[in-house]
Amino acid sequence: MSNMFCFQCEQTAGGKGCTSIGVCGKKPEVSNKQDELTGALIGLARATNGKSGGKNADELVMQGLFSTVTNVNFDADRVDELIELVQKEKSKHGTAEDFAATSLWAGDIDIVSLRSTLLLGMRGMAAYAWHAYVLGKEDKEVTEWFYKGLKAIGEDHTVEEWLGLLMEFGNINLKCMAILDDANTSAYGHPVPVKVTTNVEKGPFIVVSGHDLLDIKHLLEQTEGKGVSIYTHGEMLPAHGYPELKKYAHLKGNFGTAWQNQQKEFDGIPAPILFTTNCLMTPRASYSDRVYTTSVVGFPELKHIPDGPSGVKDFSQVINQALELGGWSEDKQFTGINGGSTLMTGFARNTVLGVADKVIDAVKAGAIKHFFLVGGCDGAKPGRNYYTDFVQQAPKDTVILTLACGKFRFNDLDIGEIGGLPRIMDMGQCNDAYSAIQVAVALAGAFNCSVNELPLTLVLSWYEQKAVCILLTLLALGIKNIYIGPSLPAFLSSNVLSVLVEKFDIKPISTPENDLKAILG
Repeated sequence: MSNMFCFQCEQTAGGKGCTSIGVCGKKPEVSNKQDELTGALIGLARATNGKSGGKNADELVMQGLFSTVTNVNFDADRVDELIELVQKEKSKHGTAEDFAATSLWAGDIDIVSLRSTLLLGMRGMAAYAWHAYVLGKEDKEVTEWFYKGLKAIGEDHTVEEWLGLLMEFGNINLKCMAILDDANTSAYGHPVPVKVTTNVEKGPFIVVSGHDLLDIKHLLEQTEGKGVSIYTHGEMLPAHGYPELKKYAHLKGNFGTAWQNQQKEFDGIPAPILFTTNCLMTPRASYSDRVYTTSVVGFPELKHIPDGPSGVKDFSQVINQALELGGWSEDKQFTGINGGSTLMTGFARNTVLGVADKVIDAVKAGAIKHFFLVGGCDGAKPGRNYYTDFVQQAPKDTVILTLACGKFRFNDLDIGEIGGLPRIMDMGQCNDAYSAIQVAVALAGAFNCSVNELPLTLVLSWYEQKAVCILLTLLALGIKNIYIGPSLPAFLSSNVLSVLVEKFDIKPISTPENDLKAILG
């Protein structure tokens, strides 16, 4: 008998599911409590009859789902607190049974697959919704759908009904991503292209990981003039492109590469590290005393920065530790995984569409033959060098759009330009998939064709649940011929996968050579 069951991420044990301990480091106690929390959230949605339960309930639903995303919360006590709060909130709306945690992953294999796909997608959307929410942006239809979806997860449906729910969810997630895009650009301006160094200057510094731009904004404000430099890590790299963040001179550069390399890269680092969202791995003893979590992130015995009054957190203990540790005594030279020391970011929709005429002219003139969106999550499983090789082997008359942390496989490469535009354009975080969709739609409009008729191929790497909700949005939009890797999700049964292949021509990656030949002919 297993101690736990979790198959929500790409690295799941044996490609089937973690049953004794999570490959991510999640212990059975935490996994089972997260299932209990999910069941309690379904109970809350039942109590409100699939409608919003009000501000407090809405926040608990978003936070509860977000906290169950891979590499977010490893702290059983924190999960218990959420369960208690959800139960208390549910009691305000009447009586309703929670969904049995043991039933989440049990039953007909195809129904479990469909139910899980919806649940995992909703976990990803909760992260996006929360990032927008803390910036004061909310869409009532998106918020209401969390309740509708949770209630539906606890009910019986035919396969056709499940597929309908998945497509409906995909369209709702598009609205959620649009709200997040509006939240970020309203608060920080539209990203602009910027070169970011991988080197670290001598002196005190703080490394900020995750996705929450509001946290890094407040940290930049609180460190200004104190002699403490700020470096981004992983998915926080695109922060450098936002005008309202890049204006801070002490936002210096990017430390390290993708999230899965953190245990090696943070080993003995003379600076604190702040985790604002997921991507946290079990810290090594050589640096665990300087790791801080905030928001829904949690890990036993790590220091946690709680929410502050008026939404402003107090980062003074992080800043003080940075000053005490002092950083390195001399400048340090670091590189990306391919040896480059400069990264570029900031090619979000406003920037790309601002040069759309040049792009269109280059396509018409034959200078650009094809676009690839090579993006998604990075991870530790062997085979992800595929994405490095794919970009290196892509013909010189092709453009590589990218987003999310999968780009660290190749974003330090210099593969040249076309018409004055870099061939690699980083559009931002996984949160910024909306930018890529808007660019594709605009190009389709310019060429008077559908997105599927564009010389555009999506080559995606996935790891966790935000990738799931993005994929469902792409499918809901009718986008076909998506290449996915490095392996297919364990939660997709063979029958469900067959349906997706038949309807949307989803393809597992093979080799860069074979896939490029199949795409380009």
